[in-house]
Amino acid sequence: MANILIIEDDQRLRLALKENLMFRGYEVNDAANGLEGIDKFTSNKPDLIVMDIIMPEKEGIETIREIKRDFPSVKIIAISGGGTLGPEHYLKVALAIGADKALKKPFRTDLLVGSIEELLNQ
Repeated sequence: MANILIIEDDQRLRLALKENLMFRGYEVNDAANGLEGIDKFTSNKPDLIVMDIIMPEKEGIETIREIKRDFPSVKIIAISGGGTLGPEHYLKVALAIGADKALKKPFRTDLLVGSIEELLNQ
């Protein structure tokens, strides 16, 4: 089964997503921000990343740009629920710089899983 990295600063959401995806058979690693996420990405080389946009340390837009520059084939699902400009703005920017899908929080787990399966089967 595929290896997924979740980069999300909200610990409750991060752990809930991790548990749900592990229950479905995925191998899952997680990180609390973009800096930690880049470290986990380079050491584990996941098949897909689920990444929040608004985070401390290193935010998602910068992290997407850096990962896609060095590893253009990795699949990324951007997620966002806030920010001063609203999640729609940040998600549009994420798609423009290389994210493959964008989901506005809150989202249903089956929508995330469907997006993961669609991207992994491309």
